[in-house]
Amino acid sequence: MNIKYKLGNTLHQISFCRKREKNNISKEIEKLRSDRNILLIYDDKINQNITKQVFEDLKLSGCKIFTLKSEGDKKNKNEKFLFKIIDLLIRRKFTKKSIIISLGGGVVGDVSALASSLYLRGLIYFNIPSTMTSIVDSCIGGKTAINYKGITNSVGTYYHPKNVFILEDIFQNIPNREFDAGIAEIIKCGVIDNEKILNFLKMNKEKIYKRDYKTVANLCKQTLQSKIKFFKTDVYENDKRLFLNFGHTFAHAIEMATEVNLKKDFIRHGEAVGLGMLAEIYYENRSKGKIFNLVKDLLKTYNLPIKLDFTKIKINKIKLLNDIYKNLFLDKKKIDKYPRYISIKKIGSPKVKEIKDFDFINDTILKVLF
Repeated sequence: MNIKYKLGNTLHQISFCRKREKNNISKEIEKLRSDRNILLIYDDKINQNITKQVFEDLKLSGCKIFTLKSEGDKKNKNEKFLFKIIDLLIRRKFTKKSIIISLGGGVVGDVSALASSLYLRGLIYFNIPSTMTSIVDSCIGGKTAINYKGITNSVGTYYHPKNVFILEDIFQNIPNREFDAGIAEIIKCGVIDNEKILNFLKMNKEKIYKRDYKTVANLCKQTLQSKIKFFKTDVYENDKRLFLNFGHTFAHAIEMATEVNLKKDFIRHGEAVGLGMLAEIYYENRSKGKIFNLVKDLLKTYNLPIKLDFTKIKINKIKLLNDIYKNLFLDKKKIDKYPRYISIKKIGSPKVKEIKDFDFINDTILKVLF
């Protein structure tokens, strides 16, 4: 099962790879005019059998393979990791015809893709996503970034993977919390584009929980096709691609604030996006209406938080509220003095608006998040 799409004159492909299928990656490498040098950047938390499977596949290509082990924590999405990759590329004399392959979640993928775009102004890049959020969201679209000076994704480029490989074994090995976190990005695409996705989530809960491959792959395919529709004619986010940021204005503010105040990985990106969607719906509609409750119920169904949970931690809630408020104004989508968010009054009909009612921000944070 493949998805193919064009950006300009370049063909890109997403391949869903079954266990019984062999040599998926090496076959694609053989089609390229590469210099036969590969750097595999992998998250050391991934099941070792999966890493070994990928490595064995790459060996069949006859290429020279270098490896770089990494840790996919948010704290490593920084310039140190970026230049560690670039230093290795220089040391091993990689060229524009060399290949970087990332095997990991959003952090490993984002930084590997950024390095791929910067080194010699671009070499060949493949992505093998290993978390649900990266499978349904960050593996395509071309956004690359590191976090810098405490600001999420403040330094980055647009650079698209030539190929994405989604492995059946990875679906089975994603930890439950990471799997659930990815569902938030699926809900997002359902709300801004395709109500069929929301109905699929409602009707197939048991099969999705059991990681039934055909069901989960179908769900991911629908979500990726929805995302492609938004970015393929608007790569640089000047128009419709902005709709894919639904929930993210508040989500990034939440992520930055909790990271500073708790000094640990308190919330997953997908969990923050779920809360961000609720906050943006509430801010737009000034109440918890039908769409708010629809999203809330789906988040609950898939074990995602509907409020920030402080039951097991001590935190200064006033400071956290103020930091979330402040971080909204660091949002990279902001053009003037007002942060932008995605307004939803009807499923499938998103609009870009600005947050101008500063007083109602605090009401939104208190009523929705706390």
